[in-house]
Amino acid sequence: MHDQWSFQTKLIHNKHKVDTTTGAVSVAIQQASTFHQQTLDESPEFDYSRSGNPTRKALEEAIAELEGGVRGFAFASGMAAISTAFLLLSSGDHVLVTEDVYGGTYRIVADVLSRFGIEYTFVDMTDLDAVKANIRPNTKVIYIETPSNPLLKVTDIRAIVQLAKENGCLTFVDNTFMTPALQRPLDLGADIVLHSATKFLAGHSDCLAGLAVVKDEKLGEELYKLQNAFGAVLGPHDCWLVLRGLKTLHVRLDQSVKTASQLAEFLKKHPAIKKVYYPGLHDHPGSDIHLRQSVNGGAVLSFELEDEKAVKILADHVQLPVFAVSLGAVESILSYPAKMSHAAMPKEERIKRGITDGLLRLSVGLENFEDLKNDLESGLSTVLAYQ
Repeated sequence: MHDQWSFQTKLIHNKHKVDTTTGAVSVAIQQASTFHQQTLDESPEFDYSRSGNPTRKALEEAIAELEGGVRGFAFASGMAAISTAFLLLSSGDHVLVTEDVYGGTYRIVADVLSRFGIEYTFVDMTDLDAVKANIRPNTKVIYIETPSNPLLKVTDIRAIVQLAKENGCLTFVDNTFMTPALQRPLDLGADIVLHSATKFLAGHSDCLAGLAVVKDEKLGEELYKLQNAFGAVLGPHDCWLVLRGLKTLHVRLDQSVKTASQLAEFLKKHPAIKKVYYPGLHDHPGSDIHLRQSVNGGAVLSFELEDEKAVKILADHVQLPVFAVSLGAVESILSYPAKMSHAAMPKEERIKRGITDGLLRLSVGLENFEDLKNDLESGLSTVLAYQ
């Protein structure tokens, strides 16, 4: 019966919905660093919280089920999850990475992995010929972010997976923007799916968390060894916050996606805006691929103004979106990639990828569409007045 439930129902009903000891309808927060062993010869499931914690286990099992994987892992941040997954690589290996990847991922690849003899190439993943041309004999991982951050470029997950398998590579997919509610990369053949759970999964701008899910038991064992060795695990209280956020993921996304779609259409027609990036728009490059592998366009869009001056004017005049780093929260968040999410990327690399000084990213929250539209209209009118 459980297997037949919809995703929406599984967000609330799983093996941890009721505490078997007390009947509590909330997972217990086991705020313990160590666990008593009854006998010298006992090998208990839990001994030290870096290696395992009951609250963390509940979250790890929940995300594994939702992503359709065999094992989940909870980390202290999205970058901790990504960095630990990259530790599967060894000196002399090569990794192919989505060109306009999140700035933190760019930094770990270009500034850290490179120090340990791991080679890398950034490639436009929308161009399968370019991907194929850049695969080397020592390529071990193809790292996908789709839709990408912040230009929402779409990668054909199935096609990349096929290339990876032909060349003996693993496929990692950052699924932060879509979540398993809208896109399930493991079902499309990916080996590891990664999340900044800080964003849509937790959803309330109140905790920092990362998640990973694998679909192969052996790979899961390898990743667990790294999680335990590296130790960047998620604390029990933050695990509980993510579990609580998951319960409302469907309804939050349902509202945010609807509003994002309407805002994309509105912004596309506004004279102050040069371009809108949103995979739910029919003229967005790769929208047909995106809608084959995802439920809808998601709740994040980007748009381009004339320059940094225009960005500053708009940021100073809108009232509803918070102007901040991050995304995927109940409140709409307006971000400036050049100085926020992609500040770690050198300017020449950023501009080469189309991440201009006039680009803004909007993560749409739960506010009323008309209120958001009117607020943005007022700010954009001010931008036009100053141009």
